[in-house]
Amino acid sequence: MPEIRRTAVCPRCGTTYHGVPAVSRTDNKTPICPECGAREALAALGIDEKEVEQIITTIREHSSGFDGREGKE
Repeated sequence: MPEIRRTAVCPRCGTTYHGVPAVSRTDNKTPICPECGAREALAALGIDEKEVEQIITTIREHSSGFDGREGKE
């Protein structure tokens, strides 16, 4: 399957992102930014919001270009 790369606005958080989108777990079809995809995956595992934030922070620190975010529009 070819990689999908694009610039888009995440419908979940409103942030512009670049790169390969994640697919929202809420409807299994809506493309969302990679960070929101990670948040949804962690929430589906039952991880509480405080720990999710710690995990996302760690991912950002150790992965350049994790989400390709430009900031909220």
